Amino acid sequence: MSEVDAKAHDVLGVLNLQADDFTLFGLAPGFQLDRQQLDERWKQLQRQAHPDRFTTQGAAAQRVAMQWSVRINEAYQRLKDPLKRAAYWCERAGVPVNAENNTAMPAEFLMQQMAWRESLEEASSEAELEALLQETQQARHHLTTDLQHRIDDLQDAAAAVSLVRALMFVERFAEEVHYRLERF
Repeated sequence: MSEVDAKAHDVLGVLNLQADDFTLFGLAPGFQLDRQQLDERWKQLQRQAHPDRFTTQGAAAQRVAMQWSVRINEAYQRLKDPLKRAAYWCERAGVPVNAENNTAMPAEFLMQQMAWRESLEEASSEAELEALLQETQQARHHLTTDLQHRIDDLQDAAAAVSLVRALMFVERFAEEVHYRLERF
């Protein structure tokens, strides 16, 4: 270990750049997490790795700290977002989402998508759009609840990945509805 790495290691402690996000933040892998605990740990890690702490140790130590800061922020962004966290958990469990390549969905869900699309195209009032948004929010809630159960209780990555893809659609569709609402 170089002198720069040794100094950075002394300040950063036993942090491991290759650790998964959950381990980095001291959290059990899963869907449900304590957001306050996540935020507090993020602040603690950022204070520990902030490049300004390494100004007296030179540019190399600051670069190492910057790598740490970037790694911590990337992990935080993944863990704080339920959809990203679920997709990350599935990937770690050996079942990547592959939303670009794997678009297979249950027929019932596909029918719901088509009905929503038609409703969006036909919506001519703010009230109709608000009702459609409410439907998507309910669907999101149901998917999120089921996703938590599949991940935290059953550890079923295959079922969870299907729910992640469904939730991705619902999120994108809700954004479209919001966009249409803003235009009213």
